[in-house]
Amino acid sequence: MIMAQKTVLRKPKGFMDVYKHKPGTEKDRTHYCPGCGHGILHKLIAEALEDFAVIDKTILISPVGCSVFAYYYFDTGNFQAAHGRAPAVGTAVSRANPDSIVISYQGDGDLAAIGGNNILQAANRGENMVVFFVNNAIYGMTGGQMAPTTLEGQKTTTTPYGRNPLSDGYPMQMCELLNQLTAPVYITRTSLHDMANIRKTRQAVRKAIRYASEKKGFSFVEVLSMCPSGWKMDAVRAQQWIKEKMIPRFPLMVLRDNAENTGPIERPVPVLDPEEVKKVLGYDTFETTGFKKRPGTMFRKVALRVAGFGGQGIMSTGIALANVGMKYGYNVSWLPSYGPEMRGGTANCSVKIQEDSIGAAECTEPNMVIAMNQPSLEKFEKLLVPDGILIYNSTLIDVEPSRKDIRVCPVPITGIADELGDTRVQSMVSVGAFAAVTGMFDPEEIKSLMPTLFAGKSEKVRKLNEEAVQKGYDHVKRNF
Repeated sequence: MIMAQKTVLRKPKGFMDVYKHKPGTEKDRTHYCPGCGHGILHKLIAEALEDFAVIDKTILISPVGCSVFAYYYFDTGNFQAAHGRAPAVGTAVSRANPDSIVISYQGDGDLAAIGGNNILQAANRGENMVVFFVNNAIYGMTGGQMAPTTLEGQKTTTTPYGRNPLSDGYPMQMCELLNQLTAPVYITRTSLHDMANIRKTRQAVRKAIRYASEKKGFSFVEVLSMCPSGWKMDAVRAQQWIKEKMIPRFPLMVLRDNAENTGPIERPVPVLDPEEVKKVLGYDTFETTGFKKRPGTMFRKVALRVAGFGGQGIMSTGIALANVGMKYGYNVSWLPSYGPEMRGGTANCSVKIQEDSIGAAECTEPNMVIAMNQPSLEKFEKLLVPDGILIYNSTLIDVEPSRKDIRVCPVPITGIADELGDTRVQSMVSVGAFAAVTGMFDPEEIKSLMPTLFAGKSEKVRKLNEEAVQKGYDHVKRNF
């Protein structure tokens, strides 16, 4: 008895069972326009992920543009990246998960415009990822503006008379551009305008994903795709337009395929052990358990902004507090932020000192602010959390803080430094004031760190900074 073979048509398992265009919607449909090439490319990728049995190992990154909702469709790990930043995010994901297959799925406006440097740097490093670059010669999602790949003479909403190379430049050929770099292992350009070329695209997709699974390095697959809505034509005409207009400018070819001569990438193992990190940074002789944390301190979790003009010791204050915090065994972070120029320009830094792990180095909701000038007071006072503490330099700031829900400590930081004979010791006056306000640090223990904080400086300089710490500490204790 001969049984008839039954054909089962279904979506590839690389796809979600149900496409949800919006949360709470059960309609099994995509958000793409009729005739768009994204859906075709999606299917080719999903099929390859299933056939290679790598769905659970794959992490797909989609940035801004028509590709933004890729996470609605692919049953993989997913990241949503800022405009153009998918290769940078992909770098981090690939380095942190070296056994995963990382796919960056991007359009031409995203990859070749705002993300131009991101894709160049990732390709130049040879990151182990696949980049699928959908080239439809236009900004499809945001209104049909000119993209870096828009053709000469092509009309868009921002080039209503057609792209003019004299004013708009020439269409960018990303495959040819990346082919100048040494590291990429696979660079190819295909199209989706007819079945023969869809089959070739399928082969390119599978090859790139296979190379990623073998850790061969960076693969770049450019795919010419239809955009009937952006091009203001029907789907059939859009397919013909690729053949007649796009391919002469973007010829279909394999520009590079070096995988056969490339072994698996073995990157240096990052140093993660805390003791090893200290050695690398030169802190292996810096004891972090020498001082005991003081009972009854005001804070166990300091989120501090130090702000002022460049040259006021803003960064030195932050670095000193971070170093002292380490000495007491706290977790610390220090993150600088400079204005247009260092000396005379604006500067601030974030300092976190806390017992538990630090999730983000930047202090966006400070519970303490040290403001060295009036612009810094006006800017950072409003960021303080309620009941936070504001220490401000009353030598240079002659206005009262406006908020009534914070604790205020005016300290003549610059004046104290001037009385000591050197304005540059303002930073250590601030450190002493901080220690007095919080109760976290003993001034004598801070002063014992001067040889470390001012290594290479003279004994006179160290003694002057010790005195500055004590003066700042005493002023706060005496007046508050």
